[in-house]
Amino acid sequence: MTFPYLTETEDLTDSVRADAGGSFVQLSDGICHYELSQPGNHAIRSKYVVLTHGFSVPCFIWDPTFDFLTQSGFRVLRYDLFGRGFSDRPRIRYDIHLFVRQLKELLDALKITEPVHLAGLSMGGPISAAFMDKYPERVKSHILVDPAGAKAIALSRILKLARIPLLPEILLGLAGDGSLLKGIAFDFYNPALVEQFIERYRPQMRIKGFKRAILSTIRSGMLGSFLETYQRVGKLHKPTLLIWGRNDTTVPFADSELLRAAIPHAQFHVIENSSHIPHYEKPEEVNPILQQFLTSSH
Repeated sequence: MTFPYLTETEDLTDSVRADAGGSFVQLSDGICHYELSQPGNHAIRSKYVVLTHGFSVPCFIWDPTFDFLTQSGFRVLRYDLFGRGFSDRPRIRYDIHLFVRQLKELLDALKITEPVHLAGLSMGGPISAAFMDKYPERVKSHILVDPAGAKAIALSRILKLARIPLLPEILLGLAGDGSLLKGIAFDFYNPALVEQFIERYRPQMRIKGFKRAILSTIRSGMLGSFLETYQRVGKLHKPTLLIWGRNDTTVPFADSELLRAAIPHAQFHVIENSSHIPHYEKPEEVNPILQQFLTSSH
């Protein structure tokens, strides 16, 4: 059954994609939107940095990181998870297997066979960890930014109802945009950044299938605990960087203790006066940390 979300008015057509920028590739589950930087002749490193975003904000969330690392000579790949941004919204389960498969097929399609520096933000943490757990030979180092999955994330009132048939569809259909946008605002420590960010977030909400994908992601356990996965990854002893905003309320800072216990060799950096997306709020602090880590892990 197709539920009529009133604010989803656009099909993901070629003309819509043409305005998105970046590139597109057909994978087994649908078309994936991505951007691969080309540093050119000044490139100083051959290794790739792959950036995986979180629960609902598409790959523009990596803007400061993508631009800085590209300018620093790295080859950087970012992409929209299925159901988000300008990637397809296939009618399948949005579970960890889908997202790991998407990442592997994207790397294969782009013929990136060498080990990559793999970064995961928020829900991208479990995705990157699960990918490394399954394909350890394809990952050189691991970067986690306020990662979800140490334990289950506390959901908003409306999203807690996700497992009840039809009720969340009705609620999101009637008032879902406001609820989701309010949640986005909580990701920021500095409220001055929220309005401009939301304007970039809104276009994907108009594309049919977005809320269906969000509900399936919750129902498929993507906001639950992946602590055992992190523990297995920790035993691989890959170079790991863990960054956390001190004032994160989406994935509480206290969860960092569980991650540090699971991956005891990880370098740990706390970003003060920052919430769930410290790389976006305080790139002037986070970017040098990333550069130093990537250089030493090369």
